[in-house]
Amino acid sequence: MIAKKVDVAIIGAGSAGLNARREIEKAGGSWVLIESGAYGTTCARVGCMPSKLLIAAADAAHEITEAEKFGIKAGNITIDDQAVLGRVRSERDRFVSFVVADTEALPEENRVIGRAKFIGATQLQIDDHTQIDANSVVIASGSSPVIPHPFDKIREHIIINDDVFMLETLPKSMAVIGTGIIGLELGMALSRLGVQMTFFGRSNRIGPFTDPAVQSSVSELLGSQLDFHLCTKIDQADVTAEGITLGWNGPNDERQINTFEKVLVAAGRRPNLLDLNLESAGAQIHNGSILNWNAQTTQIGDLPLFLAGDASGHRLLLHEASDEGRIAGSNSMLFPNVMAHVRRTPLAIAFTDPQMALFGKSYAELDPQQIAIGEIDYASQGRARVMGKNAGLVRLYADRQCCRLIGGEMFGPRVEHTAHLLAWACQQQLTINQLLEMPFYHPVIEEGIRTALRDLSEKLKVSGDCRCEDMAESPGT
Repeated sequence: MIAKKVDVAIIGAGSAGLNARREIEKAGGSWVLIESGAYGTTCARVGCMPSKLLIAAADAAHEITEAEKFGIKAGNITIDDQAVLGRVRSERDRFVSFVVADTEALPEENRVIGRAKFIGATQLQIDDHTQIDANSVVIASGSSPVIPHPFDKIREHIIINDDVFMLETLPKSMAVIGTGIIGLELGMALSRLGVQMTFFGRSNRIGPFTDPAVQSSVSELLGSQLDFHLCTKIDQADVTAEGITLGWNGPNDERQINTFEKVLVAAGRRPNLLDLNLESAGAQIHNGSILNWNAQTTQIGDLPLFLAGDASGHRLLLHEASDEGRIAGSNSMLFPNVMAHVRRTPLAIAFTDPQMALFGKSYAELDPQQIAIGEIDYASQGRARVMGKNAGLVRLYADRQCCRLIGGEMFGPRVEHTAHLLAWACQQQLTINQLLEMPFYHPVIEEGIRTALRDLSEKLKVSGDCRCEDMAESPGT
């Protein structure tokens, strides 16, 4: 049995764990990095990057099929699915190789392969070969897909998002279980690559939105393009010679049965915590989540334990994992005198078409009596119509007392870019009229955001410090 004594033990060599290591090293601490699987982050291996590669291929195919609206007839197109998936894997492997190389460049004596389990407050057992005694522990063990009943009994026959990128060819039909971001991104991409897609959701929501007006826009637009079965409960999943047969009850309790060549389960993710024996370290877990976790310090209660990345269940996004890793690494060296950190303005984006984004506070987090709402319907927005992308609704929220932009829910063209601008403005605590005094070029998609801001300014009926001089007028905004 190998025994190691370090300042900080890090469980997980993903984005959060690697960023924690950097902070510990900066502070002059000793560390050990523990990984139970292959090196390479979730983002690079099975998340952000391969999914965007698949979406890029799907968008290319879709643009060709949509060219006729501009008077361009491209004729029939052929999708070589083996070539599409081959490029996805090739480029994915390239991204992963960079992360793996950086991780393997770390000193070998600081890296341990195996499954960690707490045997004391800050003592860890790694499989049957290593024991680690640390002053603090950073838990960055990631997350895993949720496999709901009845799919758990046929686990080897269904696929999760990790498996999509390992397909050699595309199936003729596929069911997607879940209408969240992962299911929508992959499902829409596969649909545009020629797969007959059917989406199932237990609620009536499509995507991450909480604003009923934005959700209505999503349901109307995507519901006209894709096959959704919402408010359904699947209670039958059987493997047959033709694929997987699903049975479900619809919202009116009508019984339906259909068979799909493949079933993609995208029903959410849960933190990888249950096998760590965290109770031995004094931590409390309820329904798979840690109690008494502080998002500003990443500390669990007053323990020398710091939780970061997907394992926290906070915001399952790469930039948030990186931030939490940095905070956890820093505070693991400062314990017990930990420091609270100001977190960035929340920002989440889905690469559907139209794209989806949320920044700042969501509609559900706000008191309708304390806010004003400005909106832009992209159906008539100038640049959007020029591009043939004139669909979607953006709603922005401002505090009535201080006239500051505090959040927004966005469904529209290129909101991956406009959401960034608005998230930055939100973090800078800019007022609506300060934003209207910024330059807006013509004709650009950002002019649509100005329309929503003007709507907000009018509804706020602001005066005094909030008074604005919006001098720009232009057609087609």
